[in-house]
Amino acid sequence: MKQSRFHLTPLTRRRLTQFRANRRGWWSLWLFLLLFGLSLSAEFIANDRPLLVYHHGTFYVPVFKDYAETDFGGVFPSTADYRDPYLAKLIDENGWMLWPPIRFSYGTVNYNLPVPAPAPPSAENWLGTDDQGRDVLARLIYGLRISVLFGLLLTLTSSVVGVAAGAVQGYFGGRVDLLFQRFLEIWGGLPQLFILIIVSSVVVPGFWTLLLILMLFGWTSLVGVVRAEFLRARNFDYVRAARALGMSDGRIMFKHVLPNAMVATLTFMPFILSGSIVALTALDFLGLGLPPGSASLGDLLRQGKDNLQAPWLGVSGFVVLALLLSLLVFVGEAVRDAFDPRKTAI
Repeated sequence: MKQSRFHLTPLTRRRLTQFRANRRGWWSLWLFLLLFGLSLSAEFIANDRPLLVYHHGTFYVPVFKDYAETDFGGVFPSTADYRDPYLAKLIDENGWMLWPPIRFSYGTVNYNLPVPAPAPPSAENWLGTDDQGRDVLARLIYGLRISVLFGLLLTLTSSVVGVAAGAVQGYFGGRVDLLFQRFLEIWGGLPQLFILIIVSSVVVPGFWTLLLILMLFGWTSLVGVVRAEFLRARNFDYVRAARALGMSDGRIMFKHVLPNAMVATLTFMPFILSGSIVALTALDFLGLGLPPGSASLGDLLRQGKDNLQAPWLGVSGFVVLALLLSLLVFVGEAVRDAFDPRKTAI
């Protein structure tokens, strides 16, 4: 009988059962994945371009490719503006357009508002507009995608660096451990906010710039946990036996000691992800985050603070951020229960 390629050990099956037993965490994970999946397809949900255009027997896909106005019978060879009534009339006379549910992108300005911006929710702008006339719901969808992607990348990079540093520090111990401890004390005392202010005055902060700066200060979060696991496991009998048989230190660390440390590391992952999202939101709120005009939850919260007469701005951003962080906390609790040997699924 052919064995399955994805064979799960009894311990892994028990952990999955424990995770599913936490119903709140289990459904929170699926809801989080659903929201993240929808945000990944933001261009198909909120866009100022049609998904599909049929004109004179030819299909066009504006969401993937730029077309000139002359392709649809216009006068100017510039990029087609499908929200222009003149161009829309030309297309409708000889074809049709399939629009996404929200006809605004995160940077699209609605120039046909009946009241000055920020405009309240309406049939055209479901959650209203911000102080520049941009659709709030579109900015929420794109901002959710940026926040989660930034959090995932920051969590991954900082965890890799932190696990590697904690592994070296805990496995070798002695003078190496002492030097690392002194370095972490100095590194942890650096004023992160002041450094960000200095950097933002020299270069325009961007996605990768913020990721690099926050990673340089965030990798220390897992060092203590991994260091403790390696200090405990380096004197185990099987580790000593592997060392006596001539196995290299790197292979012992990776094959025999690291799996023990990964249990504690994975337990912290959802909480590190939520902290990364909060860090980006706070920087955007202070004006030290992503470039101006970028879709951001922190920028929406800042606009809500500056425009108290438009409560839909702050409330929308707060509800999305609170929902996202609550789901991650529930997932973190389920992961903690899954790796707890004292827990038994009912």
